[in-house]
Amino acid sequence: MTMYTPIIGLAVAVFVLIFLVLRTRVHALVAMLIAASIAGLTGGLNAAQTVAVISKGFGGTLGSIGIVIGLGVMMGRMLEVSGAAEQIAYSFIKWLGKKREEWALAITGYIVSIPIFVDSAFIILYPLVKALAKRGKRSLLTLGVALAGGLIVTHHAVPPTPGPLGVAGIFGVDIGSMMLAGLVLAVPCVIGIVIYARWLGDRYPDFQPEQLAQEEPEDLRAAHQRYLAEKENKNLPGLFLSLLPIIAPIVLIFVNAVINMLAKNPEQAWLKESLGGQIFAFLGSPIIAMSVSVLLAVYTLMPKVSKHETLERLEEGLQTAGIILLVTGAGGALGAVLRESGTGNLIAQQIANLPLSPVLIPFVIATIVRLIQGSGTVAMITAASISAPIVSLLPGVNMLAAAQAATMGALFFSYFNDSMFWVVNRMMGIKDVKMQMMTWSVPTTIAWAISLVGVLILDWVL
Repeated sequence: MTMYTPIIGLAVAVFVLIFLVLRTRVHALVAMLIAASIAGLTGGLNAAQTVAVISKGFGGTLGSIGIVIGLGVMMGRMLEVSGAAEQIAYSFIKWLGKKREEWALAITGYIVSIPIFVDSAFIILYPLVKALAKRGKRSLLTLGVALAGGLIVTHHAVPPTPGPLGVAGIFGVDIGSMMLAGLVLAVPCVIGIVIYARWLGDRYPDFQPEQLAQEEPEDLRAAHQRYLAEKENKNLPGLFLSLLPIIAPIVLIFVNAVINMLAKNPEQAWLKESLGGQIFAFLGSPIIAMSVSVLLAVYTLMPKVSKHETLERLEEGLQTAGIILLVTGAGGALGAVLRESGTGNLIAQQIANLPLSPVLIPFVIATIVRLIQGSGTVAMITAASISAPIVSLLPGVNMLAAAQAATMGALFFSYFNDSMFWVVNRMMGIKDVKMQMMTWSVPTTIAWAISLVGVLILDWVL
């Protein structure tokens, strides 16, 4: 076996993975397991070792983040069906007032898509976009793109959304650190999308989808009041209770992360062993923090709902988690094979000599995979699986920055092979292909470019 056989084997494995996902009916889970097998067998492992490493990598990855993914989607489902997401949206709109609705919608998206799947969140909140855009008082394009932009960025960057959670597990990064870094990196990306959304509204001032044009003229204030009245009739939870299940785990995880950081100083090492330190070590662990969040969602958002219906809603959330768990585990298996076979080490030696920041490796891989096959989650998990065994061996690489690079690289140019592309354009009634790409492919690419700068700054600071 020549020195370059494992590298050639990995290239073949990635090609097979992408081909199977794109051109055949083979699911991404099976495709990733096939790719892991090819990488193992060409990397010097025998058949038995390859299977053993795949099983170990699969279990190891899900062991660290599988429960958190399950709890996260359960909590998200409760926020979805209780109307908490809608309550958050129009509360921000009331606070920010007229002519700043796009910022209110972007902030709503930024918060809501942390626990709720991005496609579902856009469908739930789109009626508000439509109400505010009645008769061209505000541009439907500006409001719709601002909402979708806020949703997509935190969906890519912030756990407990399954994609970044899986990436954190594969890179071995603390979930609290991943959450905080993602929240910070997402802000300039969302601002960039909102500025573009305002320009887009000016660029197409006469855009009016058929279904909106056919409706009776209605004053913006009246449309807004009618929307609020509809929501009041739904008996939505209050804003504080709507935000509580989202904020509570973030605060618990954040406090625990701060205590751990301070305890690294010998003079403050006692903090970790103190009663408060022990309490937050328990409550701030992602599994317990997310369990608290689910309990808060169950007992505060839907207090009068029967036990049977509550369990039904929670299980609906778990149904959506199943395939994400399997794909994430398969990504961990591919990463474990590259690590155990020595392929990652071999590639690291070659890359170390290149005039390239190592943190760009997961970013570039995620960008390429995203462009080829469309799914942001699959792109970031694949990028993490391939790059984690490589960058972990390179000197001076911060794994948190590398993990965020994998998630942000997967923002690149959403188009026909991405479900969110169709959700946004179909809901907004956009049929022209060029305009579809202007509406959604360009904003995601703007966020991708801004995130690249953010990741490089994060790597430099850390």
